[in-house]
Amino acid sequence: MFDKILIANRGEIACRIIDTARRLGIRTVAVFSEADREARHVALADEAVPIGGPAPADSYLRGDALIAAALATGARAIHPGYGFLSENPDFVDAVTAAGLVFIGPSAKAIRQMGLKDAAKALMAQAGVPVVPGHHGPNRDGAHLAGQADALGYPLLIKPVAGGGGKGMRLVEGAADFAAALDAARAEADRAFGNPAVLLERFIPRPRHIEVQIFGDGQDALHLFERDCSLQRRHQKVIEEAPAPGMTPQMRAAMGEAAVRAARAIGYAGAGTVEFIADASEGLRPDRFWFMEMNTRLQVEHPVTEAITGIDLVEWQLRISSGEPLPARQDQIAIRGHAFEARLYAEDVPAGFLPATGRLAHLRFPDHARVETGVRQGDRISPWYDPMIAKIISHGPTRATALRALDAALATTEVAGTVTNLDFLLALSRHDGFARGEVDTGLIARDLDQLLAATADPGATALAALGLAGLHRLDQAQGFALWQPLCHTITWQGGSARLELPGPGHARVTIDSTTHEIIQQDGRWWLDGRQVPARVVTHAGGTSCFGLGPAVTLVPLDPLARGGDPGRGGGLTLSPMPGLVKAVFVVPGQEVAAGDRLAILEAMKMEHNLTAARAGRVAEVLAAPGDQVEAGAALIRLEETP
Repeated sequence: MFDKILIANRGEIACRIIDTARRLGIRTVAVFSEADREARHVALADEAVPIGGPAPADSYLRGDALIAAALATGARAIHPGYGFLSENPDFVDAVTAAGLVFIGPSAKAIRQMGLKDAAKALMAQAGVPVVPGHHGPNRDGAHLAGQADALGYPLLIKPVAGGGGKGMRLVEGAADFAAALDAARAEADRAFGNPAVLLERFIPRPRHIEVQIFGDGQDALHLFERDCSLQRRHQKVIEEAPAPGMTPQMRAAMGEAAVRAARAIGYAGAGTVEFIADASEGLRPDRFWFMEMNTRLQVEHPVTEAITGIDLVEWQLRISSGEPLPARQDQIAIRGHAFEARLYAEDVPAGFLPATGRLAHLRFPDHARVETGVRQGDRISPWYDPMIAKIISHGPTRATALRALDAALATTEVAGTVTNLDFLLALSRHDGFARGEVDTGLIARDLDQLLAATADPGATALAALGLAGLHRLDQAQGFALWQPLCHTITWQGGSARLELPGPGHARVTIDSTTHEIIQQDGRWWLDGRQVPARVVTHAGGTSCFGLGPAVTLVPLDPLARGGDPGRGGGLTLSPMPGLVKAVFVVPGQEVAAGDRLAILEAMKMEHNLTAARAGRVAEVLAAPGDQVEAGAALIRLEETP
């Protein structure tokens, strides 16, 4: 076993690897960018080495800097986590050439699975079912159009490289094929440097089910499946294991197919074989197909750990240090059910746009497994994925595990940035999801319902009490002696009238509605009912948690001055933190309403920014390659005379 490893990653996965390494007595070396100098993973590791600027290209994607840090600190191996360089075969070659061990599969295996078309051809040879489509080398437009006609519509155009939904296009009919092909190729070329695409049959009611595999280079086994069908924009939201509705016959068939895939390439380490299943008539062993193989640990690996009792990071370390597989297939069994919810800083109603901000308040439940790379007071940076935490529940049955997830989400508290917490809660309470009726289209179909939750008006009244310093209303015995019995509380965007009839009793009036509030022994009573509310004051204001969507009131800044409401009317602002990929205008250029001005990349997606009105470009305030915050001015238009 290694005595010291370097972790070539950041955030929650770096912290997760440190936890297992510490339990095994392995010393850890963290690396950090300028943006991560005070990050949690840096504080947890035994040593930490700076590797460059905040942009990933200047730090976490610098293979030479990572290898130099490992050599300088005496680390014997490098764990890549996921993302960044975890599936870069050239980095694996460089690590090996430096005399270090890469904690993951071989460069050859990564290359074999790196391009979807080549991987599908290899899997077909190994007897693994693949989605019907065109994966051949002839990518001439006319040839692809003919193949599309033969395959039938609707179909998917997918890049052969990369993932995350970039470059993917759903084509409903032949008339739309040429335009969709051009758009898919262009986006794939920008994202992956490779415009090649393949065609696949569109599965009308798809389930995304993946199988966790492990190999030691000689043999392989599987650790059952995970269902990752709850997705938005091709990004997973809630994962679970095992898959609902899975039959023993299909589990056996899918597990055997995944193991065949691993054996076909002599796989060593942790990997995931992803399948798409047609759920239109339930799960059937003849209706699942290979999509791709992820040659690394997955974000959702904790649900597999929960149902098997196996530490997958420990297995990675043991196999990479030369040990054989730690167990036989017949020694691995499913124990109960598990869910994982991904808590992000993102604006869900605005289209799941990533958000930034300082975590003024952060509290996780004690009764759930939580994996996080941040602490209260940390800032969600625009440079990296805005994940705050993964919240994992486990129970003897799916129903109990789902109730545990709901309870964990309901007692999670975040203030300082917008999050998807309320959206996750709505998903955990969705009737169809509770019944196990999941597919990749569920969120899109029921989005309005999932966004329908509104804050309890009483939560604002309770937060107003906190803003007045009355978190312990039941202890404010002398309040009436030094404050009037009635006064006004104001905050940004609102105000309330406060009356204190007696000890532990308050009346809060907001917009002509009066709320009777009583506090006894720290417990809140709101309008005659006891409520599980928590009122917390933090650096960002005062929040009330526990009554549906959290309410945060921000106090007025007495030094703040109003700005000119007309200023900025001609500004194109960044709707989210992201990377400016392209700018299409120059100063002096005239544009019409709807003309494309720039492309912003965020959350693995590209967003076109267009002119809100006609005008002349007065200033271009950002250049390709700039990382910008939400609200940053990018282009200023002036009206044409």
